[in-house]
Parts: sequence; C-alpha cells; structure tokens
Amino acid sequence: MARNISLSIWAFVYSLCFGMSECYFAIPLKIYAGKYNVSSSALNVTSLRGVTSDGGGLSLASDPTGKVNFLDMVNNLEGDSGRGYYIEMSIGTPGQPMNILVDTGSSNFAVAAAPHPFITHYFNPALSSTYVSTGIDVSVRYTQGNWEGELGVDQISILKGPNGTISINIAAILSSEGFFLPGINWQGILGLAYPKLARPDSSVEPFFNSMVKQLEIPDIFSLQMCGAGLSASNTADPAGGSLIMGGVEPTLYRGSVWYTPVIEEWYYNVEVLKLEVGDQNLDLDCREYNMDKAIVDSGTTMLRLPVNVFNAVVEAITRSSLIQDFSSGFWDGTKLACWMKGETPWRFFPKLSIYLRATNTSQSFRITILPQLYIQPIKDVDGMLDCFRFGVSSSANGLVIGATVMEGFYVVFDRAQRRVGFALSSCAVSGGVALSEVDGPFSAADVAADCSNRMFKESVMWVVSYALMAICAMVLIILLLLLVLPLRRRHRSGEITDESSLVRHRIK
Repeated sequence: MARNISLSIWAFVYSLCFGMSECYFAIPLKIYAGKYNVSSSALNVTSLRGVTSDGGGLSLASDPTGKVNFLDMVNNLEGDSGRGYYIEMSIGTPGQPMNILVDTGSSNFAVAAAPHPFITHYFNPALSSTYVSTGIDVSVRYTQGNWEGELGVDQISILKGPNGTISINIAAILSSEGFFLPGINWQGILGLAYPKLARPDSSVEPFFNSMVKQLEIPDIFSLQMCGAGLSASNTADPAGGSLIMGGVEPTLYRGSVWYTPVIEEWYYNVEVLKLEVGDQNLDLDCREYNMDKAIVDSGTTMLRLPVNVFNAVVEAITRSSLIQDFSSGFWDGTKLACWMKGETPWRFFPKLSIYLRATNTSQSFRITILPQLYIQPIKDVDGMLDCFRFGVSSSANGLVIGATVMEGFYVVFDRAQRRVGFALSSCAVSGGVALSEVDGPFSAADVAADCSNRMFKESVMWVVSYALMAICAMVLIILLLLLVLPLRRRHRSGEITDESSLVRHRIK
C-alpha cells in the first residue's frame, strides 16, 4: 500500500563476488555483489505486529453483543514479511475461499477474477448467485505494481473474524502488472485505510467501513505480525499473526498502548517528531520527517524514509557501527552483507528510534527497534554464509512506517478516536530478547510546534485563494470598463457605435 509496497521477497542471485571487509573485531563480513531479487507487488511489503494506554482505551477480550470474540481471531493471519500477511475469507454464494493480503495503506477490496501464472486460483463471479456487477471500471497503481478490473458487490464472511456475512464492494481484478508475484499465497488485497483513498473515488465504501456499519462493531481494529527476526525468504514455517476486528486483544501485547493522533484521514497519517540512531539525534528539521506525509502502512515492507533523512540515518549507522568500509550497495539494496554461518551481525549495529507526537500534543513517545528488525536475514543464498539485507530504504513520497518497524509492535488502529497505538508485541521476541521498546512520555518542546507540514499546506492554500480572488477582481474590473466605456462614446443622436464587440449585432 504510501502505496508504497514490496510484497514477495525471495533471494535470487545472478553472480557472486565476495570481498573481505576489515572491522574492529575481524568480522568475516562479505558483500554479496550482484543483485538479489527483492520483488514487490501491489504495495511495498516488509512485516508487522494492546489495553492500558496513555490516554485511556479499550481492553476487551470480546464484545458483549456477541458480534466479535477476539480470542477467536488470534492467529487468523498467515504469511510473513517476505510474501505479506493474509487472511482467509469466503467470497460469494456459495462461498469461494480466498487468501486476502492485509494492507493499511490502501482502501479497495480487490480479488483476482481471472487466471494468473503466480496464483493458484481466483474468484469467479459467474459462480456466485449474489454477485452484482456495477459496470464501473477501476484501477489502482501502487509504488510498484498495478491492477485493473471492474467493480461489483457480493457477500463475504471470515471464518476467524466477526460473526456474520456482510455485503461489500469488490474490485474484480481482470489484469495486473507486478502485483501478483512468484511465491505468494494470496489472491487479493484488503485495503483498510479511509474512503479518501478508494478508487475510482471516495464514494466506494471500503471493506472495514461496511463491516462496522452492517455488524455494528466498534470502529477499531488491531494488528500483530509475527515475522520479527525471521528470514524474509523462510518458507518452512510461516510467521503468521492476528487481525483483531472490533477492538484489541490484551494477550497479544505487553505493557501500555501509546497513542499518536491521526492528523489526516486518508492514509493513517501521523506526526513524526524526530529519529535517533543509537544515542545520536539526527538534528534535522522535524518537517523533513513528515515531508509529503508520514504514514503507518502494513503493506510496505521496509521502513521508508525521505531521501535526506535516509542519508542521515545511513551516515549515523556507519559512524556507530563497528564495521568499516561497508559497501554502499548494502545501503541501497543492491547487495547483501554476508558472514560465515553462525556469525550474527546484530551486536555491531545500533537501535533505531522514532519519536511520535502523543495524543496529549505537548508530549511525545518513542518506539524503538533493535537491529534484528532492520538487518534482516535472507536464506538460501549460500550454504557457507548467512546473508542479510538492509530493511530501510529511501522514499520519494514520504516516510512510511512499514513492516520493518511494525513487526516489533502490536498496532491499534482506533478510527473512532482518530489515533494509532503502539504496544510491545508478545511475539517480537528472539532468543528471549525483546526486539522492540516503547518509552515515554517525553516533552515535545524540544522540536517545532508543528512538524506535519499542515501549516505550510494551509498557508499555501491561503496564498492561492488570495491570488484567485485578485485575478477575479481584475477580470471584473476589465469587464466593467468594457461595458462602461462604449457608453461614453455614443453619438449625439443616441445611437450606439459598432466599436464594442460586446454589443455588436445585439442592438440594431
């Protein structure tokens, strides 16, 4: 889904050229020279993952109305950071089972409705007695990949979801490019963002909006993705996770949920105050972090950063890392870094921290990921080596808190109160070590009062408005002059001259 989206990750290497790199601890580092294929699909994928809170919240194991039982939804996701996290649904009448990718960075519910070489089966509208086509064409283009199809309406139910069947808008995908990729095990996408992102326009009600209305469940969902520290190409034991619709499940997180406001309802647009690499503050203007937008997107694989921020992060990691002469290809994603089997590089890299504005806007809180989340293992590259990729990338359209970060946390999308919450995920643990941290509150006074670029956008709109008003005023003055001047040029006989094109042929 910024629509920024890397979904299927499998390592494919064309050639090997290893070069030993010196380091303080004589680490047998090797750079895998030659490109590895980190494919992405409809969005950019990387991975994901309760309630006491900083400002109150919901903490139920089930809904008293009986519409939802959160414990029944635990572990209803399959997949991993490489191929995305998906949930099984039954579409149409009789039901056709489909695996649907969970994406908080888009708003359309779309499913394959035609054969494709990379999917095992597809939804056939002709076999559903409840499918109704609207005849409206629809297309969605992501950062990488796109699809085209036709809008329709049909019934869906979720085995491990809220009780009941709902009628939803479905985009039947008839053609696509770079959306379905090798190795995936899903046939559609579940966009969980706001109506403003829906295509062809915001009148197409998104899936979760329909569910809240028809089943009368609370307007909140939460997400745990359990791929933290696992190989991005591990097919033996998919990580899985949980999508809790209607609330939060306390068994999936530890500690408190810290909430940040949603500053605009299109993507889950939040406000980032600063980034730290280890104990190094990047000392950038906080507006740089929010340039264009800063969003929380389960359909994006990496932590994606605006170019200036990305360069500053790489420079800070390089300064604090104990490895010398690191190849630039590792940072830009064209090369893997490899060590002899059994050597783990994580102790040589710093933590990464993101400060978010709290719902009490004079405060902030910090979410931190350990190197195990952003220095990511890639399996099946070489029998003698353990290879890793950099789970952070540069972005031309905003900062995206994607799966690289989300796998460390239980993330609550509280749409009713326009906020997104972060708590420590119960599955973000490796070897008994927690791979993430949440701390706060901190004062927000050490950064600018507003980092979201909203003031800039509003000032631009005012300038544009005043400019348009000035242009309209000038046009009106010119029109009045053109109407008044001919009256002063009348002949004494009272006849109107033929010099004004405005009155020509109208008065004889």
